[in-house]
Amino acid sequence: MAQGSNAMLVGRGRRATAAVSGRSRRSGGTVLLAAVSGAFTAAQLLLVSPTMGLGWDEAVYVSQVGDQAPAAFFSAPRARGVSLLVAPIASWSSSTGLLRVYLALLSGAVLFLALRAWRGLFPARVLAAGGALFASLWVTLFYAPQAMPNLWVAFGALLAVGCFLRARSADRPDRRALWGVAAGAALMAVMRPTDAVWVCLPLLAAAAALRHWRLGLVTAVGLLAGALPWVVEAYTSYGGLRERLAEASRVQGGLGWYFAVDDQMRGLVGRALCRPCTGPLPHPVISAWWFLLPLLAAVGLVIAVRARRTARTLIPLACAATAALPYLFLIGYAAPRFLLPAYALLAVPVADALLHLVTAPGGRWRPVAASLVAAGLAGHLAVQYVVLDRTADRTAADRRAWAAAADTLHDLGVRPPCLLTGHEAIPLAYYAGCASGAIRGNNANTTTAEILATARREPVAVLSVPGGRPPSYARGWRLHRLDGMDVRIAPLPRAGGTA
Repeated sequence: MAQGSNAMLVGRGRRATAAVSGRSRRSGGTVLLAAVSGAFTAAQLLLVSPTMGLGWDEAVYVSQVGDQAPAAFFSAPRARGVSLLVAPIASWSSSTGLLRVYLALLSGAVLFLALRAWRGLFPARVLAAGGALFASLWVTLFYAPQAMPNLWVAFGALLAVGCFLRARSADRPDRRALWGVAAGAALMAVMRPTDAVWVCLPLLAAAAALRHWRLGLVTAVGLLAGALPWVVEAYTSYGGLRERLAEASRVQGGLGWYFAVDDQMRGLVGRALCRPCTGPLPHPVISAWWFLLPLLAAVGLVIAVRARRTARTLIPLACAATAALPYLFLIGYAAPRFLLPAYALLAVPVADALLHLVTAPGGRWRPVAASLVAAGLAGHLAVQYVVLDRTADRTAADRRAWAAAADTLHDLGVRPPCLLTGHEAIPLAYYAGCASGAIRGNNANTTTAEILATARREPVAVLSVPGGRPPSYARGWRLHRLDGMDVRIAPLPRAGGTA
């Protein structure tokens, strides 16, 4: 009896020790992920100026909920997710600095939650390394504090795929993981519904192949919940879902077969939008990481197959491939931010491959591999910093020029309420506090008759490139030459509303 009692006590002690050790490892992993996320937020605030003005797309999204200027035209491809995201700040404050700090803090917190969803699938050091790889890309740091949708699609993709893998491998229904799948899919869909569908295609296919109907249903419900506002707006403003999709395709140049891989490469030097995408390809030093990424992902897949955990790596790689496919082969222009969801999903398998190369038994080759990986990462970080620094400086200067142009317009008598139309009218209108209008193009929302009618009530200005041909109705308006822009201002309304 005494020996049996002692054995029971020893067994309980071992289980208790294992439980404590498990909690300690989980706690240590949480601290590691929190450190990566905190460094991500700090890097944004240090390397991307919080006072950098709003960009073109940001002005559209923020104007929907702020009072700095009338709401700008909202084209068919856009979704309301970013406007909802910034509403807690933009609805009561026009401070760009406050908005940037808010987004930096929020993006760091959401990165932590998205990485934490992968607990138990990969060691904490792999998740932390994957998060650091993704967070250190210049395009991630540059767009994280901006009111743009693509990074939030990436976060939603990380959350949805991580929780999907956890729910798939659970012996019994994991409600937290199922809720995480739905939340991640909804986050993606409320930001960019079409991107969310592309990311989730492998998840839906995997759920069907495994006959895991609950998991497939949860994924679909999350997509539908996030896309519902976009679908409702399609019927209230565009005549139906098919019509909105057709208009969205037209705005994006018509979806079809395009080889945009080289266009995306040209964007690696810091071009926010490559449309049309011309010019030389970047120096190999700048684009080397882009070519290594799929190779390292393939190495990660081989490692996973050998370790008999194929699905944990194959599913995120498949989602990364479908997320990137439309922006590499279906759209005739490029922007680096379009591939952020793919980069996020590749980050964990790539980190797994790199750590395996450094830590796997390899005799005399192990120090060589570690040295090569360390040197490669150091060079990679240096390239990312240089591109980020140049891009942030150039962008901040461009937006200061918009602010200066808006001040000049005020000095010329174009003050709210007012209307701007023509070249870069949307961002300049936001800075000047005016409405914006266009009679043609992707942002067409008015007519010549409406512009002339507005000119009888309030200041109206037509903007054009220097020496550009103005519209016929504005050729007699007084001309002012600004730095890099011609402005023609309608005769100011007289008291009583007549010109």
